[in-house]
Amino acid sequence: MKSGKSVESEISGYISTLLRQNFGKGPTSVYVTLSGPFMTIHFRGFIAPMEKILLNKNEDNRILDTRDLLMNELASDIILQLYKIAGLEIDRIFADWNLQNETGMIWAVLSGYKGGAATDWPKDVNKDEFHKALDLASDKAEKIPAKTTIYWLSDRTAAVVRDNILVPIEKELISNGFTEQLKLAKRPLEKRVIGEVNIPSSKNRMIEETFVDWDFKNDQGFFIFVLKPL
Repeated sequence: MKSGKSVESEISGYISTLLRQNFGKGPTSVYVTLSGPFMTIHFRGFIAPMEKILLNKNEDNRILDTRDLLMNELASDIILQLYKIAGLEIDRIFADWNLQNETGMIWAVLSGYKGGAATDWPKDVNKDEFHKALDLASDKAEKIPAKTTIYWLSDRTAAVVRDNILVPIEKELISNGFTEQLKLAKRPLEKRVIGEVNIPSSKNRMIEETFVDWDFKNDQGFFIFVLKPL
């Protein structure tokens, strides 16, 4: 795998072009992070003129549904192009959006990811208390995961992987083909309960944005937190 700022710049340029070609408008800025088993692509200033009209009419779910469908179609091309650009071997790719802030996040789990302990954990953050807070939020939304793993990708970006989170009714909906409907219902619920979580830290670490997606096949849920600058 290649490394360095030039690779991140190439990825940024590719994603900007891809979004512009397929959504009718590209983002105003793109920030790429490559760390451990993850790659994140955070973009700002991203909403098309037609989407603004729908947003003003409180048709958020129509926008999210369309974006999810497009991302499902584009996923294989993104995986191929990121391999060509940066030599990244991607196992799975995810996306989520914050329509009100006109932001979005695409993230990928790199092939060979086996889980395990987080790296580069900030010394000021209480690891046990943070895990407990996340598990409590998960319990409010569905149930406590069998395992919660937190990865600090940078000083301002953290990824959370939760294993075995689906309850029986959710598994039944998935088996009956209601995957997208389940996503649309779970997104606001999980973001609402996770909004009550504070990072237990000696510094003023506040969550600025939360992005969420799921791998229903493997019964995993993902959070990507973007923190406010210290």
